Amino acid sequence: MAEKLAPEKRHSFVQDGKTVFEWDQTLEEVNIYINLPPNVPSKQFHCKIQSKHVEVGIKGNSPYLNHDLTCPVKTDSSFWTLEDDIMHITLQKRDKGQTWASPILGEGQLDAYSSDLEQKRLMLQRFQEENPGFDFSQAQFTGNCPDPRTFMGVCFADLVKNPFTLIWAREANIPAQISVLKLSSKTQAGLSELMKL
Repeated sequence: MAEKLAPEKRHSFVQDGKTVFEWDQTLEEVNIYINLPPNVPSKQFHCKIQSKHVEVGIKGNSPYLNHDLTCPVKTDSSFWTLEDDIMHITLQKRDKGQTWASPILGEGQLDAYSSDLEQKRLMLQRFQEENPGFDFSQAQFTGNCPDPRTFMGVCFADLVKNPFTLIWAREANIPAQISVLKLSSKTQAGLSELMKL
């Protein structure tokens, strides 16, 4: 079911009419895809990933990309590969669930609508991850989507398993944003059964 919430398409960063790279994201990582120039041996390409910076290029030349990242990454679990004339850079988010508007700081930012769609998709991924027996692929938000990283300060699974968490959240004046989510009737029935426990 989680694959139903995977990115449907990649975003493109275009500059001067040319695609610099394409990218997508999940709860845990940001993926950058760069089309490589032809007739350059694979050993000539290099990629250096730092906590807040990425550098990509061909050895002996000026870097193709040499930019700060939008958000910090875990360098020990970030990596790059070459396959079918594409460099694929996988950046492991330091803050799981954080919605990135672009991999590169200040460059190619998603518009407000696209950013909102990304946040909603990541929030549904979080619901799916925390509740693997349910299918959230058809769920929709009718209002503002909460931040998938900090949703109510508690795990959604805790709300399902312990309805008193939701009561506590309401009494503490934490917005009960869970009400903005429309679920399929099958998922609603499953949640209702869990709430009876």
